Amino acid sequence: MQIWVNGALRDADAARVSVLDHGMTVGDGIFETVKAEKGTTFALTRHLARMTRSARGLGLPDPDPDEVRRACAAVLDANPVALGRLRITYTGGLSPLGSERGDTGPTLVVAVGETRRRPDTTAVVTVPWTRNERSAVAGLKTTSYAENVVALARAHGHGATEALFGNTVGALCEGTGSNVFVVVDGQLHTPPLASGCLAGITRELVVEWTGAQETELPLDVLASAEEVFLTSTLRDVQAVHRVDGRELTGTPGPVTAKAMRVFDERAASDLDP
Repeated sequence: MQIWVNGALRDADAARVSVLDHGMTVGDGIFETVKAEKGTTFALTRHLARMTRSARGLGLPDPDPDEVRRACAAVLDANPVALGRLRITYTGGLSPLGSERGDTGPTLVVAVGETRRRPDTTAVVTVPWTRNERSAVAGLKTTSYAENVVALARAHGHGATEALFGNTVGALCEGTGSNVFVVVDGQLHTPPLASGCLAGITRELVVEWTGAQETELPLDVLASAEEVFLTSTLRDVQAVHRVDGRELTGTPGPVTAKAMRVFDERAASDLDP
């Protein structure tokens, strides 16, 4: 494997980032996960736009989109995969051992790993921890992922692939690495960005392509929703067949099945929507 590190491709065993990098010491960084099929990225322009928003939210310099595109192309050319998870990481760079940021400039790393298409349905659990919709980093895709690691481990311990969070006011928010949609009275809804959820790229496309409504919903809507599905870069649209102990029959349901079909068709017709 070859990995892009600060301007050049390097063999995996020679790809090095300092232990004093601020992304390592305090999680001062952002990232994007981009789907790549046979060397071609999907929705890269939207991912780069979100990357810039996240950088500005942390007070990092704007990433150079042309450099990131070059890095992505070089990594995909050097590491051919049928279906890949392209990871772009951008951190505060070399810094003191504390929260203050250094002045040497940011670190950029791009790597790719092979992945598989997800199953059509999955199980999820809710967790007792909350997303803080008023946090300084709410809605930013940062590398500070420790609470997601803990929540996802809990999900795996209960036979699920995702954990869903409420926020501090008890509203449905998001998963550890996904957005969530529910069908209530035949209508498709997803939490608004004000809930503290990430502005997911797949979420954004599903809202545009299906007309889903952005609605503040209580967390316990999951106990009665007719259908539930997740969206993310690698899940695309994935139906949920179990929430905690509740089995949803006939999954994927009609609204979910339509969203899956629409997403697949639209994504296939435009690789950079």
